[in-house]
Amino acid sequence: MSQTDRPTPTDEADSIREEYILGVRIVERSTADGDTRYRFEAPHHEGVEFEDPEMATLYADIYFDVNGFEEAGTGERGVPPEIIQAGRDTLAAYFLTQPGTDVNWVASFYGVKTSKVERYVSWVRERAEKIREGAAERGVE
Repeated sequence: MSQTDRPTPTDEADSIREEYILGVRIVERSTADGDTRYRFEAPHHEGVEFEDPEMATLYADIYFDVNGFEEAGTGERGVPPEIIQAGRDTLAAYFLTQPGTDVNWVASFYGVKTSKVERYVSWVRERAEKIREGAAERGVE
């Protein structure tokens, strides 16, 4: 997708909160009822919205960690295969981004302490940052 093909904020209350390489970004938008939402957007991805900006950026980090994935149809088929194949830490981070889950739920699911889940998340974030840095060094925008 070229730079001109990237999605643009959908109304005047929208602003780009975080912009990454390859047209991936987090858009912050104010809703009519005064709430703020954070929308993950990427080429060839239907996008997903979060109430918490930390979950939106974690989702972006997961996206880079697995070299992209498509969320469409996940409701019928479960977790995207790219997430499953990436390993326990990426799956744990992905679970955290899903509605109704938190660090306690994920820790219980895996039978570990919450500190272990937090380490999993930090590993995903570190890998994603290295991937973005490496791509930027190669001139990828």
